[in-house]
Amino acid sequence: MTRILVTGANGFVGRALCRALVAGGHVVTGLVRQTGGCESGVQEWADGGKDFSCLASSWPQELRPECVVHLAARVHVLNDDTADPDAAFRATNVEGALRVAEAAFQSGARRFVFVSSIKAVAEGDFGRPLREEDMPAPQDAYGRSKYAAEQALIRYGQDTGLEVVIVRPPLVYGPEVRANFLRLMDAVWKGVPLPLGAVSSRRSLVYVDNLADALMRCATDPRAAHQCFHIADGDDPTVAGLARSLGKHLQKPARLLPLPVSWLRAAGRLTHRSSQVERLIGSLQVDTSRIRTVLGWQPPHSLDDGLAATARWYRSTH
Repeated sequence: MTRILVTGANGFVGRALCRALVAGGHVVTGLVRQTGGCESGVQEWADGGKDFSCLASSWPQELRPECVVHLAARVHVLNDDTADPDAAFRATNVEGALRVAEAAFQSGARRFVFVSSIKAVAEGDFGRPLREEDMPAPQDAYGRSKYAAEQALIRYGQDTGLEVVIVRPPLVYGPEVRANFLRLMDAVWKGVPLPLGAVSSRRSLVYVDNLADALMRCATDPRAAHQCFHIADGDDPTVAGLARSLGKHLQKPARLLPLPVSWLRAAGRLTHRSSQVERLIGSLQVDTSRIRTVLGWQPPHSLDDGLAATARWYRSTH
């Protein structure tokens, strides 16, 4: 049994992680902006301070976690009109994360698990799965903030002895998923023709319960200390294959048009949406051999299991 604090505990990944931790017999506290939405068995602590600015002074004296899993973050904002996106992301994802680490260490925590993103490394895999030791080249404000946070936290761990663990998931899916994955399911469900039939590139994904299981291992296994791990399901579908699998589980066959990839790229340039198009047609695979070797971790659920569970949830809401 380990005492674990989870920031963002009432979010998509946070709820899955808390379910796994409670089921594993751990004592879980959820740090949230507003109470409500946490899983049963989780003690809530609400702190509404912007970017955790007052966290150290408001930290309850009796709260002494052994590990903190930091999920709370500023994520992609559709049509973001912030004057300086890099500064906005940095304030929450770098400076905020460092404040949480500092407060955790002062409270006696010995480990800090930081949930970063594969976007801290790259948007594409350049012909082979991305490894933890690859030179990071983030392409947007979100990715740059996640990489900067990794570096700041590693330095803080080196200075203090706090065991910092970095986790870089790719796209996370599962029941209650939002953003692009939900839009893809919407399109398949409605029978919208998708120009993805000729796209053969592969994308790594991680089912939210697989990610939760890996995070629990990172929080409790002594061998995870000071490590960086890429985490994925291990069965990387093509974009067309993903749409077909979703169609199978949604019981709504995907309507795929085999448009040449060169046409899709040209359309992206004409509409000034090259980055969005590339995320659909480009390859982004991650190498998960390190966590499998160091921790002996294997995803408890297959890709097909995860897609089936996600589709069941979607069907239940429509």
